[in-house]
Amino acid sequence: MKNLERRKSLANYDFSLIIWLVFIVVLLILIGLPIFWLIRNSLFSPESESLSFINYQTVFIKPRFREAIYNSLILASGSSFLSLLLGVPTAWIISRTDMPLRNLLRVLLLLVFAMPPFLGAIAWTLLIAPNSGWLNRIYMSLTGAETGIFNAYSMWGAIFVIGLSTYPYVFLLTSSALDVVNSELEDAGTILGANTWKMTTKVTLPLVAPAIIAGGILSFLEAIALFGSPSLLLIPARTTVITTEIWQLFQYPPKIELACAFSLCLVLITALLVWVQRSLTTRKDYAVITGKVGRKRLLKLGIGRWVALLFCLTVCSLSLFLPLLILLRTALSQSWGRPFGLDNFTWKWFGEVLSNSSTSLAIKNSFLFSAISATIAMAIALIIAYLVSRKLVPGYRILGFLPMLPIAIPGVVIAVGIFAAYTRPPLILYGTAAIMVVAFTTRFIPVAFTNASTTVMRINPELELAARNLGATSATTVQQVVFPLVKRGLISGWILVFILSIRELSCAILLFTLNTQVMSTALFELVSESSYERLSALAIIMLAIVFTIVLLAYRFLGKDFLLEK
Repeated sequence: MKNLERRKSLANYDFSLIIWLVFIVVLLILIGLPIFWLIRNSLFSPESESLSFINYQTVFIKPRFREAIYNSLILASGSSFLSLLLGVPTAWIISRTDMPLRNLLRVLLLLVFAMPPFLGAIAWTLLIAPNSGWLNRIYMSLTGAETGIFNAYSMWGAIFVIGLSTYPYVFLLTSSALDVVNSELEDAGTILGANTWKMTTKVTLPLVAPAIIAGGILSFLEAIALFGSPSLLLIPARTTVITTEIWQLFQYPPKIELACAFSLCLVLITALLVWVQRSLTTRKDYAVITGKVGRKRLLKLGIGRWVALLFCLTVCSLSLFLPLLILLRTALSQSWGRPFGLDNFTWKWFGEVLSNSSTSLAIKNSFLFSAISATIAMAIALIIAYLVSRKLVPGYRILGFLPMLPIAIPGVVIAVGIFAAYTRPPLILYGTAAIMVVAFTTRFIPVAFTNASTTVMRINPELELAARNLGATSATTVQQVVFPLVKRGLISGWILVFILSIRELSCAILLFTLNTQVMSTALFELVSESSYERLSALAIIMLAIVFTIVLLAYRFLGKDFLLEK
């Protein structure tokens, strides 16, 4: 009798708390352990084998490191400024005017967002390398000049190329804010005699100023955290930035402690800007007080809509069409430096990429690692988001803060922390697939958590309460009530994390080995070998995969699935 009662008690026991605790521990290990070893190594002196600030002194005293910090700030500031110049007008034109092809251009700009910045840098190298770039060669042939007028291997060239890859952040945030601005305010401005320009600058844009500034900050953060584009464009110019300097500190002989100290300097910069960006997006200073639902009316530009269309097509051409065209042209050429024609046309580079054991393994690994990372990240994010939104555990605010920590840590810094944490007992993961999965999961868990939180918050808690009143446990409620309602949002988040993981280079470059090669690192190695035909073929394959996923997600999930970032 006692055994029967004990079995009933165990059957009715709610194991959900144990499951939640397991996820909390996993989250702490996933994020806390790399941060701990990053800080610990930065305070360790190999010479004295004791804790000291000698590594930080070296970072701030050595001219080489100070110059790298200065160059990073210049690069990020210039790229952010260019992002604002391109992103704000494009967002206003597409969201608020009657320009033709607006929906098509919105999709194209989503593709620009999904395009890896490193591939854009490769394409523009083929276009504006000082003497061999195609645009420079065309200029020299037309004018008879001995040198071209463009130079990809310069700070100005890097700002231009990186700005073309970061302006979608400004576009996405600004267009999302513009979509909900009430047109009645613009109508009032028109009645008072304001023209389109004055109404836009005095009424519309001030209302979305926090979104514009937040987009500019995100562009700055992306630019300062990039490794691939600066390594390709600035190292040949003998100009270093923080990320390339950290990468060089990992070359033989490695200086891990110094790399950790330098990495934390980058974390301080990004953490400050993330705080500013979050503060702006949660401010209430810019608000519309009205009792009516926002109504949007498209502004009629008249003949000016064709000028607007030309501007948007130019932006898309520079950031998408032209890079794709040069990559495809190079991938289909026997030799990329020769004129394009039937005698120079070939498909062989695609065959070689797909048949080569190294690149084919990289393609398989990219799919596998990205899929596993996206699944783990969304699973952890859903549990934590549910705990936090429903306030089910003590200290839920702190728990909600933990998954967002990596958002202030650039990918190359996360890689440094993971390398420091998992190259020693008891978890020696270096050289295994697990370390790549851990890196991608840690890197993008803030994206997964933001998506999961937004999705869970849309569910009315009364539905769960009704299930509980009918006798369902917490686990049963989550499985049969919550999960079906959040499934669409979770798929959206999974796709976004998958795309970001498959294009990630900054985090992978310090952790991959021959057996854990992914497409981004394979592309980086092909650049060092100057094998531009194979590189372009692999790049086209990578873009075909990413673009197909984005278009399918846009088709079935709607235009906002990328806005969760």
